[in-house]
Amino acid sequence: MNKPDSLRRALVAAIPSFGTEPSALTVLVEQGSIAATGSLTPSFEYRYTAHVLATNFSGDTDRVFVALVEWARANQPDLVTNPASRASGITFEVGIRDQAAADLSIRLALTESVVVTSGPDGGHVITHVDDTRVDPADTLTWVALPQIR
Repeated sequence: MNKPDSLRRALVAAIPSFGTEPSALTVLVEQGSIAATGSLTPSFEYRYTAHVLATNFSGDTDRVFVALVEWARANQPDLVTNPASRASGITFEVGIRDQAAADLSIRLALTESVVVTSGPDGGHVITHVDDTRVDPADTLTWVALPQIR
């Protein structure tokens, strides 16, 4: 899985205190499952919740959510483009510690497609689909699978 680390790096880049206090930011993977279709290859999709925990956070929570939305737009676009995903794809809870600090618990519903093909030696070639390179407006590209008779 690549997205949890990518999400963490985006948050550290946007919120300087996460870089100076790495223990204040944790990204967990919860409720994970895979979906495989039984097609010609063992390709599959990871489906999971990324759980972001920011403890004793004293910064501006708006900046955290701006960073999350920017990351989602690039890495999990359905969280901002699909009405159903927008409704519940990013959820959060906040525990107020005092007037200056809070604990943030943010969950994002994520997927990662993994394409498995055969290499020249017959072994598996495993490739994670880079969602940052997928154009959601591209309605003309179709993928055709070979027909088996």
